[in-house]
Amino acid sequence: MEEHDVIVAGAGMAGSLAATAAAQKGAKVLLLDRNDYSQAGKKTNWGWVCGDAVAKSHIDFIEKELNIKLSSPVLDLKVDGVQVLSPDMQNKFPFEGEGYSLDRPKAAKYFADMAKKAGAEYRTHYEVEGPIIEENKVAGIFGRNEKGEQVRIKAKLVIDALGVASTLRRKLPQNGYIENTVSTDDIESTGRYIMKFEHNGGDINYYDPKNALIHLNQVLAPGGYGWVFPKTGDRINIGVGVEKKSLEVRNERLGKKDTLHSLIDEYVKWNPEIKSYELDPTDSNGKGYWSVTVKRQFDSLVFPGYMGAGDSMAMPNPISAGGIGPAMVAGVLAGEVAGDAVAAKDTGMEKIWEYNVRYNNMYGNKTAALEAFRIYLQSLNNDLINYGMSHFLTKKEAEDISYGRIPKLTIAATFNKVLSGIGNINAFRNLLFTVQKMKRMNELYSKYPGINEFQEWKKTINGEMQEVKEKFKPNPV
Repeated sequence: MEEHDVIVAGAGMAGSLAATAAAQKGAKVLLLDRNDYSQAGKKTNWGWVCGDAVAKSHIDFIEKELNIKLSSPVLDLKVDGVQVLSPDMQNKFPFEGEGYSLDRPKAAKYFADMAKKAGAEYRTHYEVEGPIIEENKVAGIFGRNEKGEQVRIKAKLVIDALGVASTLRRKLPQNGYIENTVSTDDIESTGRYIMKFEHNGGDINYYDPKNALIHLNQVLAPGGYGWVFPKTGDRINIGVGVEKKSLEVRNERLGKKDTLHSLIDEYVKWNPEIKSYELDPTDSNGKGYWSVTVKRQFDSLVFPGYMGAGDSMAMPNPISAGGIGPAMVAGVLAGEVAGDAVAAKDTGMEKIWEYNVRYNNMYGNKTAALEAFRIYLQSLNNDLINYGMSHFLTKKEAEDISYGRIPKLTIAATFNKVLSGIGNINAFRNLLFTVQKMKRMNELYSKYPGINEFQEWKKTINGEMQEVKEKFKPNPV
């Protein structure tokens, strides 16, 4: 049977970077992808369905770690930041700092080529079907080649970068480290168009060539938001994300039968800056739909013989659903830890647990707090969001939340901002509750456990988050 040091399943953003990092450490790496060589990391027949946005800090990280320098066409357009707008368009909060819009197909191809240059073997047209399990440990993968023949491949470590529906994660033995599935309550259905368009150029609240825009609107995008992300050449990535229960409640109360597809079209028509448009046919990537997790990453990212990175580990930001940045960070860290483990001839759980710790310290320690705030936000209707963005939070406090920092809200300092009305008062009290839970989550993640303490720590985390979920239910209208 064929054997390698490290198998990386999936040549998307996380997978190709993991393969590069492990190969740079001297490991014998096999990078597998089901697509043709020219379509590395393609998610579905729809294409590379993604918002395409990534923070500059994440680009800086991978450039430093892998000793590379990225430029056009991988980096399509630099933006000053992300701006979040209230439903009434009267308030605008900064969400993240400088960033880029990627040319997603070209970026995936570039990173796959980079893995090859680093020494990884890149094999296409291989459909991963599941893990090889020996003595309750992942010892490789099985799947089918382009001829439909089943091929089993063994490895000291397997890195799972197959995405949210990963066949590797779903077929792991039941264990106390990584869940096999993600609750539908923690998934958003998303869709987007990449369009060439003409714009009026008069209102940067609807289209801003220097900023990515997020529109909070529980009627247009129940349980999620709409986005307008600029790209080069009068092009935009425009889309909507919705949460299933929120959409059902919204449709029932408004007497509508909208779907994700109809909401995207409605959102495009709603935007007064879009005069005329056509889908961008480049790479057949103009239209697409996908599911995105909006929870904290799995509490552990490792299982004996197995490591996960990117969407397979539920890594997108719970508020923005941005997944490229954390996938890049995780891919590099997973590859580095795997390469070091192979070099040390120690691929046991104690050794690869370092990946959990490093990812937590680099990015993951803020995501549980963000998940709690996302659940709270989904319980608010447009009126409460409008009022809250006007009275509950300053721009600095909102920016703190976006980075997982805890704003210093106090009843004495803020309660006098709340006008009479039981809805506003309750929403503010619930915000105070949420901020306290966010603080608690950050405290717990600041003390990420070792293997022996992990199960008790995880139980505590799940209990705290369950309290948030029980208190707040979707209530879009």
